[in-house]
Amino acid sequence: MSEMERQLRILEALERNPETTQATLAAQLGVAVGSVNWYLKRLIRKGYVKAMHMERRRLKYLVTPQGLALKARLTSEYVRASLQVYRELRQAARETLALVRGRGYAAVKTDRLESLPHGRDEALEIFRLTCLEEGVPVEKCSSSPLPEVRAEGTGFVVEWPA
Repeated sequence: MSEMERQLRILEALERNPETTQATLAAQLGVAVGSVNWYLKRLIRKGYVKAMHMERRRLKYLVTPQGLALKARLTSEYVRASLQVYRELRQAARETLALVRGRGYAAVKTDRLESLPHGRDEALEIFRLTCLEEGVPVEKCSSSPLPEVRAEGTGFVVEWPA
């Protein structure tokens, strides 16, 4: 998760629940409490979030108008970056299918989605949708040898049958 996305997730969580704890935020983001503390202090120092004492050790975090403007900007940047990655994956999928067809194959195999780390499963899902759109079957089990496609970064790698 990028710094931009982490800030966005923190602002969204605080907007939904101003009385959330740093431990809860850390669990939601999958980071250490110390990291959340650092991000919150930074957001407070820049005027995007205001912390108010509720009880002795409880804080309430309010997203300021400047924080709402930051959240809107970060959301726009996140969507723009996500669409760029999507476009790159779609182009890479089309190029991979052209390569597969050029070698005379009419179908492909891919990794099983449930066993993949986060990120690669989305890339392979985009690849599968491109296959569906272009009429290339994705086989799980096949009696004939087929090229196997796996996601790597914003592209795909083909392992050709022996």
